[in-house]
Amino acid sequence: MVKIAIAGAGSALALEVIDKLVEGQQHEVLALVRKDPAQYPQQQGVTWARASFDDKAELVEYFKGVEVVLNFIVVNNDPENTVGKLLIDAAVEAGVKRFAPSEWAMGQKLADIIDKVPWYKSKLAIQRYLAEINKDKKVIEYTLFQVGQFLEYIGYPHQPLKHVPIFSIGYMLEDEQPRIVSTRGREDEPLVFTSVGDIAGVVRRAVEYEGEWPVIGGVAGNKISPRQVQKIVERIRGKPVALDLAEEADIEAGILKVDVPPLTHPSIPEDQREAFHAPGWTGILYAAAKGAWVVSDEWNKLLPDYKFLSVEEFAQKLWGQK
Repeated sequence: MVKIAIAGAGSALALEVIDKLVEGQQHEVLALVRKDPAQYPQQQGVTWARASFDDKAELVEYFKGVEVVLNFIVVNNDPENTVGKLLIDAAVEAGVKRFAPSEWAMGQKLADIIDKVPWYKSKLAIQRYLAEINKDKKVIEYTLFQVGQFLEYIGYPHQPLKHVPIFSIGYMLEDEQPRIVSTRGREDEPLVFTSVGDIAGVVRRAVEYEGEWPVIGGVAGNKISPRQVQKIVERIRGKPVALDLAEEADIEAGILKVDVPPLTHPSIPEDQREAFHAPGWTGILYAAAKGAWVVSDEWNKLLPDYKFLSVEEFAQKLWGQK
């Protein structure tokens, strides 16, 4: 049995991971949240507790006896990296063996395009902090779980997950006239799509893994291009899927000329969604054009028996025999 503390345990992805961690009652989860713990799903193997996330001594006390700390606090809610660093410092002081910062998205090319996705700056700062504190000797084992895009997003507006809400990332494949928004000249460039179920499954296997965690912890469910997705869905749905292409010069300049739905990610306050629409969409598209949604495959290699859900299988579940 492994004792795991989860920071930001009320986030949608964290809730999916918690469900997987306590399957079979083999592990114990301490779920830390800022809000009233009573409002979260109560289940065997999970202890909910309230934390301010600004009190190191409080966190050290919580982390005593914990072997793994996983951070799911949305990084744009921690722009000064205060919480991210405090969690690391508290984990080190409490003698925690392993730590995973709040990654769960882009791969190693994030640094190359960070000016287009500034809401992810905290990820890079925490990467540097972890590298710095471990440079002379290892004070804590850690891995950067980098997963690409959630596979379920291409099934918008279907909501197949228990906790994670699905919003559009430019794959409007359920429409009467299905289409994929991409960038001209980049239709054959790959992205990585990993199902939320597989992210949770790999995290559980990682927690149980007896070898050393890799620093770069890529989890690559499907490495696939927009055109390849187009062909798969055309075959399964039996109707053409259009490629709706933005110009790279436009998205690089933050100009959005393609028709896309609102970004409804729960981390974006409703009163800010209109202002975030163009920069958010152009950032997502630019990152795809520059390969930032491609992640490495360290965990795939360490867990060679793990079977990932494929785009083909997911599309068949949604649109097969329709």
